[in-house]
Amino acid sequence: MPKLSLFPLTAEVNHQGHLCVGGCDVVDLVQEYETPLYLLDEFTIRRKCREFKAEFSKRYPDTLVSYASKAFLNRALALILNQEDLGLDVVSGGELSIAHSVEFPLAKIHLHGNNKTPEELKLALDWGIGRVVVDNLYELELLSRLATERKTSQDILLRITPGVDPHTHQYITTGTLDSKFGFPLATGQAEQAVKQAMSAANLNLLGLHFHLGSLIFETEPYELAIELVLRFAREMKEKFDFQLSELSVGGGFAVQYTVEHEALPLADYAKAITDKLNSLISLLELAHPRLLIEPGRAIVGQAGVALYTVGAMKEIPGVRKYVCVDGGMSDNIRPALYGARYEALVANKASGAEENPVTIAGKLCESGDLLATDVNLAPVCPGDIIAMPVCGAYSIPMSSNYNALPRPAIVMIDNGKARLTRRRESYQDLIRLDVI
Repeated sequence: MPKLSLFPLTAEVNHQGHLCVGGCDVVDLVQEYETPLYLLDEFTIRRKCREFKAEFSKRYPDTLVSYASKAFLNRALALILNQEDLGLDVVSGGELSIAHSVEFPLAKIHLHGNNKTPEELKLALDWGIGRVVVDNLYELELLSRLATERKTSQDILLRITPGVDPHTHQYITTGTLDSKFGFPLATGQAEQAVKQAMSAANLNLLGLHFHLGSLIFETEPYELAIELVLRFAREMKEKFDFQLSELSVGGGFAVQYTVEHEALPLADYAKAITDKLNSLISLLELAHPRLLIEPGRAIVGQAGVALYTVGAMKEIPGVRKYVCVDGGMSDNIRPALYGARYEALVANKASGAEENPVTIAGKLCESGDLLATDVNLAPVCPGDIIAMPVCGAYSIPMSSNYNALPRPAIVMIDNGKARLTRRRESYQDLIRLDVI
């Protein structure tokens, strides 16, 4: 079954025709935890971590794989990432606090963001995190002042905007000239940032960072950006004696969401990036920097499964058949926001023949609340369980309480065992913070 390959690496169909993940029958999990429910497969997460480390380090030994927390982070996942010896990229004081709460090694944490608040920077300095990735001149001056006040020194990278189009959705494109992120190469602001950072007594400029966007299905954008940034580093060496000790090429590695839209093998990205880096270092006579990569979606995306229960159904003859479920854009806004496409499976009829296409609609009061359009399912009726694969990234972090819906529970599964890593919100949770 082609769809099954999109689910976690442990996915299978048992003798009852039920979908199983991590050795657990999802029908049993729904009976215990109810729906909407998010599953994370620990085996898939660990395997992806190890694949990234192996594919890059065998081609470029001095590589640090740092997980991009914005894809999804909770305490249980942070513990796994630490056990797998990954670094961590955070973009807020909240993500930093989650990591700190499980004693994630602070030296392996990098703080990103285009508008870090003074409070977030103070937290980073006070806790002694490894790197701050500086995004603009305002932040450069603010961080220098805060470090001076604390009589401390902070290692930094500068985020460069190389002006490369990664050919992805405009909302997840970040490396072009017209972007809110980073110091543009084309305007001279990147050079100004290097000069200013090197003159700041309490900042230690170690290297450069770029991130082109998300869901990049080609290697060429990475190769072009590496060339632009390394040639810039060579120019800064000649002008200011800048030594490039670290280079981050960001993340954005694509994953496969639908049967027909395949992603490149990880080895292709690793080979293209490291080959380009090695050849240019020799050509430009630069010392080999530490290579940093920041996968997020590519580590947790396939590991996640969203489960829903079917309720109402509506068929418009000759037009469309709607299958309505008990979640929607409140727990996965990606289809409404990006036009993202998903596959789906009737988890309690996983071996059943799939018939005519249906549209899976959420329960939110928005016409755009459609989780999957024109997907083929086995014959479905109220009470059936819909499983949607590749929901481990961005669904939960971007969730909301729209229509005052409680956020779903999250269960980690491994080797036939399930453990709750975040309980379902209650109606009491929704009103607990209100003040009358």
